Amino acid sequence: MEGSESRSTVLRAALRLSLKATSKTLSLDALNLSLSSAESTESQDPRFRRLVEGILFSRRFTLTYHFVLLGILALFTIFHWGQKIRRRRWRKRVTQPVHQLSVGDVGKAERSPQYSPERSNGGILDEDGERSSSSSTPTLQSTASLPVQKKRWKPADENTSLLARAPSDSIIVPWRAPYSYLKAWLMYQPEPIPLIRKTLPANVVTIAVVGFISLNAFYSLYQVPFTIPTLFIFADRAALMFVVNLPLLYLLAAKNQPIKLLTGRSYESLNIIHRRLGELMCLLALLHSGGMVGVWWTLLRPVGLSFARFVLSKIILLGIGAFVAYEAIYLTSLPSFRQRWYELFLSLHVVLQFAALVLLWFHHHNSRIYVLVALGIWAIDRMAYRLGLKTKHLKATLEIMPDGTTVSLRARVPANSGIYKLNRLLSVDIAGGWKPTEHLFLSVPSLAPKHIVQAHPFTIASPSTSPTSEGEVRLIIRAQDGFSKDILAYAKDHTQVDVRLDGPYGSQTGHEMLLDSELAIVVAGGSGIAVAWPLVTSMQQESVGGRADLESLVKSPRKQILLVWVVHQRSHISWIGEKNLEALATDRVDVIIPEPTGESGRPDIGAIVQNWIEEHDTTRRGIAKRRRIGVVCSGPDAMNRAVRNTCSAMVANGRDVSVKVEKYGW
Repeated sequence: MEGSESRSTVLRAALRLSLKATSKTLSLDALNLSLSSAESTESQDPRFRRLVEGILFSRRFTLTYHFVLLGILALFTIFHWGQKIRRRRWRKRVTQPVHQLSVGDVGKAERSPQYSPERSNGGILDEDGERSSSSSTPTLQSTASLPVQKKRWKPADENTSLLARAPSDSIIVPWRAPYSYLKAWLMYQPEPIPLIRKTLPANVVTIAVVGFISLNAFYSLYQVPFTIPTLFIFADRAALMFVVNLPLLYLLAAKNQPIKLLTGRSYESLNIIHRRLGELMCLLALLHSGGMVGVWWTLLRPVGLSFARFVLSKIILLGIGAFVAYEAIYLTSLPSFRQRWYELFLSLHVVLQFAALVLLWFHHHNSRIYVLVALGIWAIDRMAYRLGLKTKHLKATLEIMPDGTTVSLRARVPANSGIYKLNRLLSVDIAGGWKPTEHLFLSVPSLAPKHIVQAHPFTIASPSTSPTSEGEVRLIIRAQDGFSKDILAYAKDHTQVDVRLDGPYGSQTGHEMLLDSELAIVVAGGSGIAVAWPLVTSMQQESVGGRADLESLVKSPRKQILLVWVVHQRSHISWIGEKNLEALATDRVDVIIPEPTGESGRPDIGAIVQNWIEEHDTTRRGIAKRRRIGVVCSGPDAMNRAVRNTCSAMVANGRDVSVKVEKYGW
C-alpha cells in the first residue's frame, strides 16, 4: 500500500510538471528551481526524476519536428523552381528567332529530335524525311463518324503485370533501364484494396504518405520507455505530436496557402496528405486517451481514485470533449458519409473544428500556441480571402442541357480594372482571369436558406482569359443529389440567378507539363471534359497564336494534341457541341470520342492512348523518335488508373512519358 501511495505521489508531481513544463522549461535544474519547497522531497525520488526527464525530453524533441518539415519543404521548393527554370530555358531556346541564334545553337536545333525540320501542306516530316501519317488531315471521331468500339475494358487488362504489358519492340537504352523501370514503378497505380474497394494512389504518392507517417511514428516513439510506471510519458508524447501537427493540418486544408507558390502544388494536390494527417491525429488522440486511462488503471485506481472522479476532473473532461469532436470530424469525413450527406459534412466540419479548438485551448495551456496558429490560418483563409478578397457576386444564366440532368451555368466576368491588379498579384478574385484546370466554389443563396453558407467546387469549363479582357465563366453541373439536384429544379423555372463565386483555385502542373511536351494527350471521362476542354483550346491557341511568324523561328516543334472524351450518353456531347469539336479538330489536334459507354460499354482507353503515341512517336521505318509526351487524365477512378498504367508500361519500355491525373483527393 505504501508503494502504491508513493507511486501516486510521484505521478501527481509528474502531472503537475506536465502542466507547468513548457518549451522554456528545458532542463531538470530549471524545473527544480520553479518547484515549490513542498515538492522538493518528491523531486529527489528517482522515479520522479525519470518521469521529469522523459517529459522534458519530449518537449525539446518535438520542437525539432517543425525544422524537419521546413527542410522537406525547402527540398520540394528547390526541385519545383529548378524545373521551372529549365522549362523556361527550353521554351526560350525553342521560340528564339533565327537571327538571335549562334551557329552552334542552330546546329543543335537541327540535330535535336525535338524539332521537325520541314513542314508542307500542314503535315510534318519525320527526322528521316518521311511524312507523319496522321498529321496531314484533321481527325474527329464522334458519334457521327467513329466506328463502334467493340473492345471493352476487361479486368484482366489491369491485372497484368507491369513488365508483361510492355510491347515486344522495346526501345529502352540499356544504361537508362534502371531509371526507366524505377520511374515506371513510381508512376504505376495498384488495384483497389479488395473487399473494401479502397482506391490507392500511384506508388510515388504512397511512398510520400508512408514516409510522412513514418516520420510521425519516429517522433511519437523515439526514446519512450514502455513500462507501467512511465506510461504517462507515452501518453504525453502522443498529445504533443497531436498539437504540433495542428497548424499543418489547417495549412493543408486552406485554399489560400504559400505552399502553392513554393512548390506549385495547390491544396487539392495536397488533400491526400491532409486526410492521412487527420487520420493520424485521430489515432494520436486515441493513444493519448488510452494512455491516460492506463495511467488511471495502473497507478491511480489502486490508491482509491474512482473512474468517475478521474473522468469528471476539469482537464480530463475538456480533453474528452476535444477527442470526441475530432473523432466526429473524422467519421463525417469518410467518403461514405461525405458523398451521401455532403451539405451536412460541410456544416459539421466547420462547427466541430471550432468546438474542438476551443476545448483544446482550455484542455492544456501548452496547446494554446498551436491552437492560435491553426485558428489564424483558418481565419485568414476563410474570412480574409474566401469571404472577402476572392469573392465575386455575379448574375448567371442557367440552361438545362438536352440530356435533362445537366445544368450549364454561365456568368459574364468584367475585365479587370486597375484596382484589382494588387488583388491578382495576391492570387485573388476571378476578375483577374483564370487558367486551365482551375476551379472555383459556387454558392447560390436563392436556392434555399441552407445554401447561403454552402460553397461547392466546380471546374471552370470555359477557356482561360487574360486579366484585361472580359470573360465568361461556364460551369457544367450534373444533377445527382443535394445542391446539384436543387439547382436543376431551380433551372426548370428560372433562366437567371445571382451567384457568389469564390476562386479561382488550382495548380498548373498539368498544363505546364503539356506545354513542354511535343505530344500532348488529354483524356476526359464524362464531366471531366470541364478539365480537358480548356486545356486543349489553350494549347491550340498558345501553339498557334503565339507563333504567328513561323518562318522567324528555328524549326520549332509542331505540337500534336489528342483529346479523348468518353461519354455515357450521346446527348452529353451537347455539353461542348459537335460544331466546337469539329472546329477544334485540325491537322494538329485529333479528337476521339468512342461510342457511348451506355451503348457499347467501356472502351479500351489504354489501347487508344498507346496506339496514338506509337503512331506519332515512331517513324515509317519503325524507329522511335522519343518525343517528349505529356498525358493529363480526368475521369472515373478506373479510367484514370488505366491511363496511368498504360503510360507506366510505355515508360518501362523506354518512352519519355509524363502523366498527371486531375482528381480531388483519394
